[in-house]
Amino acid sequence: MDIINSLKWRYATKKFDATKIISNEKLNIIKEAFNLTATSFGLQTISMVIVSDKEVRNSLVEHSYNQLQVKEASHLLVICIQDNITDEDVDKHFDNVSNIRNTPEHILAPFRSDLKTMMQRMTEHERQQWSVKQAYIALGNLMTVCAVEKIDACPMEGFKADSYDEILNLKDKNLKSVLLLPVGYRAEDDMFASFKKVRKNVNNAVIEY
Repeated sequence: MDIINSLKWRYATKKFDATKIISNEKLNIIKEAFNLTATSFGLQTISMVIVSDKEVRNSLVEHSYNQLQVKEASHLLVICIQDNITDEDVDKHFDNVSNIRNTPEHILAPFRSDLKTMMQRMTEHERQQWSVKQAYIALGNLMTVCAVEKIDACPMEGFKADSYDEILNLKDKNLKSVLLLPVGYRAEDDMFASFKKVRKNVNNAVIEY
């Protein structure tokens, strides 16, 4: 039940204590958790940008509809997708599989070819939307890990992605920002911390046959 208690403890933190900073040990856990997130085919067409620089985060507030969590949190996590997915990305993935698992190419070749064909049949927009779904998986995973580690977080969709992409030079990295997750520690006077969690009864949310 420990993980259930952790999930009950977490909430979308509205006010962070700007004096409390996440340790490098905890930050490494967040990095590893992101990298271990399940993605379709294991292709990992998502990246996470960690913004700790206060000046940069101050400049991002106006592009986040003035949500102060962006600058008050210990760190700002920006979950991004690749702007496009190419045959080279597929090859890099299967080359990595080959190197790590010593899988012979004659076994990998049909999977390599099928995945390239699948990606080629999609439009660029469809490939991006496919990656966005992976980004949401990562967001959910990070929120759970943060709850277990007693790190506060606030998932955010409300921001101007084009402005973020420009300020963080994401276009140069073939990335587009899609989700934000400020992380840190709640302020003592954040009234939302004491609010009871509002959810459906589990019997109404879960259907069993």
